[in-house]
Amino acid sequence: MNDSSLNLFRFSDPKIKTLHITWFAFFLTFVVWFSHAPLLAFIREAFDLTDQQVKALLILNVALTIPSRILIGMLVDKFGPKIVYSGLLVISSFICLGFATATTYEALALFRFLLGFVGAGFVIGIRMVGEWFPAKQVGIAEGIYGGWGNFGSAAGAMTLPTIALMFGGDDGWRYALGLTGILAGLYGLVYYKNAHNTPKASTYFKPKKSGGLEVTSMKDLIFYLVMNVPMYVALAVLAWKLSPAGLGLLSDTTTYALWGGLVALYAFQAHQIWQVNYEHLRDGVPEYEHYKFKQVAILDLAYFVTFGSELAVVSMLPLFFLETFDGLDPVKAGLLASGFAFMNLVARPTGGFFSDKFGRRRSMMILVGGLAIGYLILSQIDGGWWIPLAVIATMACSFFVQAGEGAVFAIVPLVKRRMTGQIAGMAGAYGNVGAVCYLTVLSFVDYSTFFMVIAGSAGFIFLACLFLEEPKGQIAEVMEDGTVHMIDVS
Repeated sequence: MNDSSLNLFRFSDPKIKTLHITWFAFFLTFVVWFSHAPLLAFIREAFDLTDQQVKALLILNVALTIPSRILIGMLVDKFGPKIVYSGLLVISSFICLGFATATTYEALALFRFLLGFVGAGFVIGIRMVGEWFPAKQVGIAEGIYGGWGNFGSAAGAMTLPTIALMFGGDDGWRYALGLTGILAGLYGLVYYKNAHNTPKASTYFKPKKSGGLEVTSMKDLIFYLVMNVPMYVALAVLAWKLSPAGLGLLSDTTTYALWGGLVALYAFQAHQIWQVNYEHLRDGVPEYEHYKFKQVAILDLAYFVTFGSELAVVSMLPLFFLETFDGLDPVKAGLLASGFAFMNLVARPTGGFFSDKFGRRRSMMILVGGLAIGYLILSQIDGGWWIPLAVIATMACSFFVQAGEGAVFAIVPLVKRRMTGQIAGMAGAYGNVGAVCYLTVLSFVDYSTFFMVIAGSAGFIFLACLFLEEPKGQIAEVMEDGTVHMIDVS
């Protein structure tokens, strides 16, 4: 067996055990995060919701995830993934139970907004897996973590309606939702008991300061501040969608207040980033500590187009099939579209494996290029296509999308170990920014144009990947006592 292979059934190996208990934690976060989706028919009937109210719930479900991934990334780097993952699962269980027992639409909306917090769970495992696996295995390990964990949304869609019907009555959906919350809370305790931040005798490197990424040049500091702007723009767009100009859930006054709050929040974050960086930039950063922020920026953009497009397409694909092909009912359209999400089980680990085996930049460029071609093909689908061919084209495109996600997070742990949580948080947030951007575009254009926009943005990011540098040799991490440790990244 070569040094890039993994025996996933070797449970006596502590790193394999860590991988399995961690991907299952992520799996449960996705079950909880998207638990409402397959039960919307029951929820709509119970509360007599309008289409606008349902759409508002869908938007609220992703709103908090953008800032949460940034915050959780900081907490992971400071306190370690063991306690942060356990805490997130336990806290999310109470929020989920709140949603399951809500008696008004306002309560539903509040708890759905708060449940966006659980979507930050992905970031935690990226740091945990990165600590346990060497550079030559980290790509496929992160791919398994991400791909198998992402499958939680599909697993929930397949099981929760049946569970709701098993309980019967008007409140069956409440029991189904509550069960996911209870499972998440109990597993949080199990994870705390069984997980460890690092292998024995290994050091858990922490940032020197909290509040933002440490950068190593003034140019990178400006670049970092600019790269934070799109996240606030995405949140402003979400507020606009909920305003009277959109779904009408918020008043004009509340919308303006939220926009003002986002400006103030960006100013506060910029101040924190300056506080983290000004002292060591003033005194000069040792050469061995240098890394290039452009690496982080390119990974952010790559996740924008990969995971961002996945979230957007999964949201609209059943309706796309239903409206494109005559004779399909909603059940058949949903089944045809489900192939896009199912590819996560194999595509994301494959992307990580490609990155480990054939090179980080080359794999990224091939997968992003394939994604662009895939969406161009989807833009040509119309009612005259043979339906099985349309499904094959969709699943082929999905492979490149999710393998690209695996390739992104094969690189994230190799940029700067002590800041892996924050780097993963920023990249993960950009995935949600991508979803907001693409779904906003979809609200103005037809399906064909929507797919072409994704393809065009992927082409731009393909060119950006030309500037991605292959992680090679070793990176330096400095202990609190000033001791320098060198870590292999190739």
